[in-house]
Amino acid sequence: MAAVASALAAAGCAATTADSLPSLKADTSRLTVSGLSSGGYMAGQFQVAFSERVKGAGIVAAGPFGCAMSAGAKAIPVFPAALALNTAQAQNGCMADYLSSLGVLDASRLLAQAKKLADAGSIDPLSNLKTSKIYLYSSANDRTVALSVVKAARDFYLAAGVPEANIDFVSGGAGGHAFSTAGEGNACELSEPPFVNNCNYDQAGAILRFLYGALEPKGTAAEADFALFDQRRYASSDATLADEGVVYVPPACRGGGCRVHVLFHGCKQTRALVGDAVTKKSGFTDWAATNRLIVLFPQVEASAANPNACWDWWGYTGLDFLTKNAPQMKAVAAMVEALGK
Repeated sequence: MAAVASALAAAGCAATTADSLPSLKADTSRLTVSGLSSGGYMAGQFQVAFSERVKGAGIVAAGPFGCAMSAGAKAIPVFPAALALNTAQAQNGCMADYLSSLGVLDASRLLAQAKKLADAGSIDPLSNLKTSKIYLYSSANDRTVALSVVKAARDFYLAAGVPEANIDFVSGGAGGHAFSTAGEGNACELSEPPFVNNCNYDQAGAILRFLYGALEPKGTAAEADFALFDQRRYASSDATLADEGVVYVPPACRGGGCRVHVLFHGCKQTRALVGDAVTKKSGFTDWAATNRLIVLFPQVEASAANPNACWDWWGYTGLDFLTKNAPQMKAVAAMVEALGK
């Protein structure tokens, strides 16, 4: 309890040095994740790689697992040439849809790639996905990630054995490239920071209800229940994470047994760039307040290789970026593990 109090106190004072994550005896066997854009790709990546414990993913404006891993990078896995090939494929085939004729979005190809990783023990067995729940979203005004790319994510999960009833594919609603809310943020059609838009649609509630089932009515997250924590305790330097992350812990979760949801921000959507727009205005913590749910908000830091502070879904931290051993994947898994102690 002392550790929890210390960590939570840090949230209210910018001058306080961030502590380690509190030991909350959380139930990390029923983990869920979600994210926007690069965060949506990371959510899907993390869910597939750690499918034994991650039971569901909310993927907003992002495509299928392994989409950016190019054939050229596999054939010549040498930096920086391999990274350049992956970057080109990510932009032209996994955001825009210009490379379908080359099979970039082909579900059978992507599934075969994932199976090789699973057979090597680099990710969890794909059979775990058969009980997963997947929420996918593409909005009508999104000009950043094509609808067909998000559809390809649905096709990948279907090919992996996820029942159609376990996939909620939502498309065509108003909105730009952003998280949607029922009252916070930019005008609905915009695609600009903080990438949280008022579209009269409670996307956080839609995601959490689909992943968890019936929920108690939404509450209000108290300022005192947000805490900063020192991400350097969990990440190697090559993960290029920010010094501090954020965790939301409702009072009911300080005694143990709560579930955990990890929210991955999108590009240009870190706390350093948009303040509390994602952590406090996206809606996830208001639902968590009344539903015994801890919400973890890990944060990326911008770098020369990653100027927009995106999560690594194309290999800028190394070509093992899809695996459980990738720097960012390992770091977030360590954070979740810390909450379970």
